[in-house]
Amino acid sequence: MLTDIYGSDVALTDQAALAHWNGVQQGVLSHGASAADHLAATLEAEPGFGLGHALKGLFLMMLGRRELVAVAADSLATARACGTSTPREAAYVEALAAWLADQPEKAATIAESILVSHPHDALAMKLSHGIRFILGHRRAMLDTLDVLRPAYDPSHPAFGYYMGCRAFALEENGAYDCARAAGMTALDHASDDAWGLHAVAHVHDMTGNATAGLEWLSGNESAWAHCNNFRFHVWWHKALMYLDLGQTDAALALYDTHVRAEKSDDYRDIANATSLLMRLELDGVHVGKRWEELADLAEKRTEDGCLIFADLHYLLALVGDNRPAAAHTLVQRIARDGAATPTDMNARFENPGTAAAQGLEAFGEGNFEAAFARLNAARPAMQLAGGSHAQRDVFERITIDAGIRAGQFDHAATLLANRTASRGGHEDGFAARRLEMIYSTTRRAAAISAE
Repeated sequence: MLTDIYGSDVALTDQAALAHWNGVQQGVLSHGASAADHLAATLEAEPGFGLGHALKGLFLMMLGRRELVAVAADSLATARACGTSTPREAAYVEALAAWLADQPEKAATIAESILVSHPHDALAMKLSHGIRFILGHRRAMLDTLDVLRPAYDPSHPAFGYYMGCRAFALEENGAYDCARAAGMTALDHASDDAWGLHAVAHVHDMTGNATAGLEWLSGNESAWAHCNNFRFHVWWHKALMYLDLGQTDAALALYDTHVRAEKSDDYRDIANATSLLMRLELDGVHVGKRWEELADLAEKRTEDGCLIFADLHYLLALVGDNRPAAAHTLVQRIARDGAATPTDMNARFENPGTAAAQGLEAFGEGNFEAAFARLNAARPAMQLAGGSHAQRDVFERITIDAGIRAGQFDHAATLLANRTASRGGHEDGFAARRLEMIYSTTRRAAAISAE
């Protein structure tokens, strides 16, 4: 039994394996590209390390890919066969078991139970944070971090990463000034805390300050140069800032050179790409054939059904590339899952998933009246689709544009006002452009009727 970097006992006997295990945790917290290699090295040196196998399974579940569920189940079987030396390690195994039983909420609760007796366990903190993020539990993210606050002072090795998680949770709960301060503190204590860096980018997005956001990201590229595919998400944020400023050429250039530099089928990368292309098209930018490779990947995922967040972005690709048959197949499958036996995820396929999917399909068909009705029906529950406010905003934009195209100007203006209010009263470029579109259209209509 050895002790890891955060003071937890781990069932390892080899110092080299311990060094790799510490590298795993550091990599998870910093979204580092090295985390997977460190985990492989840990398990190669100590194949009987049950906690390592459990964490591998949890990583696989977070990828939201149907074919990896069986691989995660193999990790669970291996972890159980290895056994665990402490209740803490056993809890990680049971968290994986809960998720495999379609109970990710229970998995998050188990991770949080670890923190009751081991508040210094930064890996359990990040696990809870990540699952709650997937589930759309913004308040629970912050509540957990509030409880942990006394355990994380500047002497804690993970203090910077704790503050990065706290910054993001604060931002998602609308505490923008506090979030910005926490994110800056995070980088002061952990210069590779890409999550904290990106939390501050979220603040700039939500407060309509794209210029400051670009300065922040450009001035801190070293904080995300080491990242796994999370670096593409940070580039996505930068592209959104250019888009907000009306610099669509710069946004499209970033799409080609960074956001979609690797044509992966990871749903997070597809979400970055599809949501950026859709935003560009809504602003009148011709994106050429860029939808095609995304739709090819999405068409292979119509029966996936792991995460509604992923499915809605696959649907964006199919709508964007005008593939109505495949889009309809996906919409039907979402509705079918929503009507099936209730589970944590099926509940999300039911609401907001089914209405949102039907609205996106109608939007792609040019039936804007139906698109607005269905997307508007999904709005109250869209938080439960998971992801961040910035990520889900693409669906809000489509809803508003559907309302404008359907001629429901008053309703669209109300949604714009509500969107601005949720951003602390900060009007961004999208809101300003759409309000001008509504006012100019209604003024022209009034002038014509007066003639």
